[in-house]
Amino acid sequence: MTKGLFITLEGPEGAGKTTIIDMLLNYYQEQEKKIIKTREPGGIPISEKIRSIILDPKHTEMDARTEALLYAAARRQHLVEKVIPALQSGAIILCDRFIDSSLAYQGFARGIDMEEIWQINQFAIGDVMPELTIYFDLDPRVGLARINNTSGREINRLDLEKIEFHELVQQGYYRVIEKFPERIVKVDASKSLEQVFHDTIDIINRFLK
Repeated sequence: MTKGLFITLEGPEGAGKTTIIDMLLNYYQEQEKKIIKTREPGGIPISEKIRSIILDPKHTEMDARTEALLYAAARRQHLVEKVIPALQSGAIILCDRFIDSSLAYQGFARGIDMEEIWQINQFAIGDVMPELTIYFDLDPRVGLARINNTSGREINRLDLEKIEFHELVQQGYYRVIEKFPERIVKVDASKSLEQVFHDTIDIINRFLK
């Protein structure tokens, strides 16, 4: 059994998750809480290497099922090596993406049955699921525009997909929210960064009470 708290943050490209996670980390560190930030795919050396394969813009020939399996493999190693030990130590984990991304991106948007993606990931994660997931909702066109206007931001293979793909991702997330309404809370990511941060803090603090 885990003793910590597993929180994941989800959303389309350009929704601001990474920035918000950094702000949350600083906020809770100031409160002297034991908190760790991480990301998927990645977070540890093996999973970061898998990430570089998945997101390399040159790998346009990658098959959708290969992509899904690589995400699941990176997720498994990340859990075993970093997330589970941190939870067992009593830490709060803030993770940028988790299984819901696979359901939305590799499942719905890629045209693979979401139940198949779910089964692949059940093998990878076992019974480890987030207690809370915050979904940052944003029009895909706005998110992609933000990326294009942000210097130094990683441009990966998924960023280069057509707008129709990103619209399907958003629809996929809505399906996931319908499946897990007790776990996933939606935040309007079109608001100012400060307002999104405060909305997120309110959600987490209500959960911690």
